[in-house]
Amino acid sequence: MRKQTMKRGKRPELMWGLGLDQELADCIDEGVGPGFHLRNFAPDALPQTRELDQEEKPCAVWVPWSVWLKLPEHRRQEYRAQENTQRILIQEPHDEPQEMEAVLAEGFLTVVRTPLTRPKVQDAVFRAREVTSMYSDIYRMTEEILLERELLARKTDQLMFLNRILASATESLDPATILLNAKDTLGLVLPVRLLHAVFWTRQRDSEVADVEMFLNGKTAPETESQWVEYLLAAAAEKGGGPVNGFTVMHTDPARRPEFSLAPAEGKVVTMPLTAAHETFGALVLLCEPDYRLGRDQVETFRSAVNHLGLALRNALTFKEVKMRADRDGLTRIYNRHSFDERLVYEIKRRRRYNHDLSLLMVDLDHFKQVNDTYGHKAGDMVLRKVGEILTETFRTTDLAARYGGEEFVVLLPHTSEEAAWKLAERIRESIQSSVFRFDGQEFSVTASIGVASVEAGALTRDDDLLVKADKALYKAKHNGRNMVVISKPDEPMSATQ
Repeated sequence: MRKQTMKRGKRPELMWGLGLDQELADCIDEGVGPGFHLRNFAPDALPQTRELDQEEKPCAVWVPWSVWLKLPEHRRQEYRAQENTQRILIQEPHDEPQEMEAVLAEGFLTVVRTPLTRPKVQDAVFRAREVTSMYSDIYRMTEEILLERELLARKTDQLMFLNRILASATESLDPATILLNAKDTLGLVLPVRLLHAVFWTRQRDSEVADVEMFLNGKTAPETESQWVEYLLAAAAEKGGGPVNGFTVMHTDPARRPEFSLAPAEGKVVTMPLTAAHETFGALVLLCEPDYRLGRDQVETFRSAVNHLGLALRNALTFKEVKMRADRDGLTRIYNRHSFDERLVYEIKRRRRYNHDLSLLMVDLDHFKQVNDTYGHKAGDMVLRKVGEILTETFRTTDLAARYGGEEFVVLLPHTSEEAAWKLAERIRESIQSSVFRFDGQEFSVTASIGVASVEAGALTRDDDLLVKADKALYKAKHNGRNMVVISKPDEPMSATQ
């Protein structure tokens, strides 16, 4: 190997010579000038895999044809695999002339015939640098195209993801359905194991809030209690105030193994829900631990949560408006309109399936005296309490409604006459035993209740059941009030107090 004495302060470009004799090496050195450094390998010490894998690659390799012919094919292939290195073939006068196609087929850039002159060497190096620069530009352009394609693909994925969020969020006005769909859709970006939500409503003229929370599914009591505490803490922190009361609902009522996961069994992410510059709730996600999102994924995820926030705000507003339309504003139980619709439905269903159907009509005794003696606010308090008693006593399949003034009705599907009478007695006793306090005074009220039941084929008109209950109530009032009377011509079952 020829030793070089030139100092490489500015790191001249590296070239290799494979088995060059001293004359050829000197010609190349003289032709390329000080901007290059030629490292010449002896014929019996040509570069092996270790040298080929070094980080610094030669810009050009000078190879005599005689040396190339002696290399085994696998060694030639190793040199051809050096993509950023241009190979220059040197032919001696005694070598068999090679066509340019053959030279290119062997992986050479060009061929230079001896004797080597400065113009020949410089022309070969110029070609090598030009081709290397061209390859570098192509490689850089290819990288940029691939990067642009990758970014475009990611943008497309993000748009498809947001489109799915919008589609799933707008297909329903039920908060539970929106949240159940959101868990599956958000799982396309983040490994979401559970998705809970909490919403709060600040009471008028008060710093406390009423909270409604939606849990992903039913869990063991101790696990559910942990999530409830976590969501209450999130409501207090994000809502900026203490919590008054709360209700718990389940978006998926099934019990499944993944639903038993506690907050400590993953990474909990809390995302505020905002609409019209007001934070009204939060999504609480349990994700796989140690999972990180890219910056663009984080922005996409936030955008998705913003869309969900708008959809959930609309769903909650719709729910509130519907409740106001279906419910009595004072007692918060169903109103007469809701009762009339449900009565028609239940009578048709009873005719089809031939099941029992009963109706209670409840009227507060001497209610006008309460308003005249204690005032209308006291009367409103009594009506609200009666609404609470009805709500706490009956099943979710039953329907209790304020029929008008101090009169209430309760529709009881799948309930026999005897069972309806027992329920009516329980209501009458609960109202009688309630003590009302207003403005330093205590008082009590009683109620008269009419009960009507029907059997298969017993009705001729949709309003027969209501008429029968009204007649039974009239009998209760006429016979002394504070009693339950069944609408039955023979031996009316009643309880007089």
